[in-house]
Amino acid sequence: MQAIRPEKIAKINKPCYIVLNNKRKVTIMAWIFPLVGLVVLLTATLFFCVAPGKMSPEAKQTAKLFYGLNCAHRGLHTKDKKTPENSISAFKAARAGTYGVELDVQLSKDGQVVVFHDDDLKRICGIDARVNSKSWEELSKLRLLDTNETIPLLTDVLQVLDDTPLIVELKPAGPNNSRLCEETLKIMREHGQNWCIESFDPRIVGWFHKNAPEVLRGQLSRPPKNMEGIKYPTAVVLGNLLTNFMARPHFIAYENSRRPLLVKLCRAMKPIKVIWTVVPEHDIEKCERENDTIIFELYKPEPGFK
Repeated sequence: MQAIRPEKIAKINKPCYIVLNNKRKVTIMAWIFPLVGLVVLLTATLFFCVAPGKMSPEAKQTAKLFYGLNCAHRGLHTKDKKTPENSISAFKAARAGTYGVELDVQLSKDGQVVVFHDDDLKRICGIDARVNSKSWEELSKLRLLDTNETIPLLTDVLQVLDDTPLIVELKPAGPNNSRLCEETLKIMREHGQNWCIESFDPRIVGWFHKNAPEVLRGQLSRPPKNMEGIKYPTAVVLGNLLTNFMARPHFIAYENSRRPLLVKLCRAMKPIKVIWTVVPEHDIEKCERENDTIIFELYKPEPGFK
């Protein structure tokens, strides 16, 4: 038998090699197209979830008041606690310094909108009870941090602050969320247009998105690892702003700590950038450079920084 020359073997095998290579290409392409499609879909979904909302003309006007403004966290309270947080004296001091003000509201047992931060009264008033378990009459008799200051109603605070730019944080109220939103909105509408709302609860921010779109609204958040009392999967969703599709906030008020990638993505879409809570130990110049509004405490900066 005559031996086949090597060049002929190459010619014989070449078509077979090409067929094999084409099959491989087809197989690879069959995987690539669905994979690329999945990546595109996932990216689009993430963009949709974290995107901020568009401001109404009224919200744009309000936003101008907060640009470059330092806002006193729970009023201009003091480290020695002689001027307690969320007290009338703290709010008067903030107004005297021409700062903006951030405060917290929630409902008493009888549906009054009170200015108080914690869910319970233990830290501030020394009473082992929840705020919403007490009527306004009962709450009004308590003292803040052993001073003569008492828990104020939102209406009382507004009389003191007058035209001060005001960030109203609505505390999560569970089944009473809607009632808290309704009562707060009714009070604030009588006050003017120098205020905005924010909340950690996207359902509250979403309520304003649906029922009062003219109001400047913000989503409060912090890194998932810093969220106390919340199951980790929920903390991941909240800490990465994946609920923005529910609320379409105009501003993101994020804790002064490392921001997750999705938070950076949201900030790249240019919502109003708010940071909390800046204290003297932080890099204040960096906070001012990277944000539009600062919520601060325990020092006295200039009222404006831009």
